[in-house]
Amino acid sequence: MTHGVDAYARTLDCVHCGLCLESCPTYGVLGVETDSPRGRIYLMRAIAEQRVEDVPTVRQHIDQCLGCRACETACPSGVRYGHLLELVRTELAERAPQRGFAARLTRFLLAHVVAHQGRLRTLFSAMRLAERLGLRRLAFALRILPKRMDGLVPRVPPAAERGSLAGRYRPPTGAVRATVGLFTGCVMEQVFGRINRVTLELLLHNGFEVVVPAEQACCGALLLHDGQAGRARPLAERNVRAFAGVDFVVNNSAGCGAALRDYGSLLGTDAARDFATRCRDVTELLAEQGMRAAPAPFPHRVAYDAPCHLCHGQGVHRQPAELLRQVPGLELAEHPTSEDCCGSAGIYNLLQPELAGEIGRRKIRALLETGASHVATGNPGCMMQIRAHLADARAAVEVVHPVELLLPPAAADRGSTIDLAAARVEPR
Repeated sequence: MTHGVDAYARTLDCVHCGLCLESCPTYGVLGVETDSPRGRIYLMRAIAEQRVEDVPTVRQHIDQCLGCRACETACPSGVRYGHLLELVRTELAERAPQRGFAARLTRFLLAHVVAHQGRLRTLFSAMRLAERLGLRRLAFALRILPKRMDGLVPRVPPAAERGSLAGRYRPPTGAVRATVGLFTGCVMEQVFGRINRVTLELLLHNGFEVVVPAEQACCGALLLHDGQAGRARPLAERNVRAFAGVDFVVNNSAGCGAALRDYGSLLGTDAARDFATRCRDVTELLAEQGMRAAPAPFPHRVAYDAPCHLCHGQGVHRQPAELLRQVPGLELAEHPTSEDCCGSAGIYNLLQPELAGEIGRRKIRALLETGASHVATGNPGCMMQIRAHLADARAAVEVVHPVELLLPPAAADRGSTIDLAAARVEPR
């Protein structure tokens, strides 16, 4: 195994200055050095040097890290903490796998369901049927499922919103600016399929030819967070092949985008590095290329909340807010915690509910102080976490994805219900 050697070499970049402490959400809640980036790097070095005897105790502090990567933004030494975390979690998974039922079930579901889109679609179809039969409500009423999950796990949309978008689409409005491959993701497709459709329509209206490769796979982010790098690599290789030939690989999920952009490090091939250079968040691409179609008016006060894996993981800080400022009538509510973690972090809020809950409540207090009627954020986990905590606070604030506010008037008026049958064209 080389994970330990790699992790050890990378921990030496840390000079232990402590500038990361203030940026760390778990340190902010717990105030414990071992739950800070600097403290965890000490533990990582001890693991790499095989000086750790009590693995469960050390693992607790590693597992309590959200992987938000805010410490990377704060670090003057350029420590790539996110890569360190994934290396060490992979090392721990191989050397001392967790034996509990919940841990084993999580690993199984991530590896054998979430990573296989066909199986995931079947699971969500079954969940939709269960909801319509009242079984979801019954499961929570009988406490078969913890009550805390009710707000965090969204209702399953109708099948029309969950269908695959695979195909090549009608010519865009105006001259073609570039050909983009739309990465539709796993959770995005099944829970936020409407936002995928809005993204597709937004790209077409702004002059981009859109292709949605049927061969694309899960990005592998959740597997990497869980220490299953070996299972993530074949998915990455498949995506690199699927998106060959497009000018840009566009996504609307910050967690997926951060994983896609790390394929060069994950695979170490020229093809993967080239793929990574072509990856763009949809807001990043539109800010970079310019908005051709003016957005529809939206006369509301909106707080933009930056997903961690967009601002810290991908370095996309100002672009989403810049686009929102172009929306007629929209008042952008600034707030100092915009780049602070909301506590979602993939499935962290399900695995670490107490810590995630406190971090989420801190975020909601800051958002409510802005007086905004809407919160815009570009990641499915963040949308679910913020929406759940707003509901707990009984706050009448709507959570939206930025792309929903950027559609031109014609598309916005019809609710962006793109006619897939009419929009798809024969493959070349």
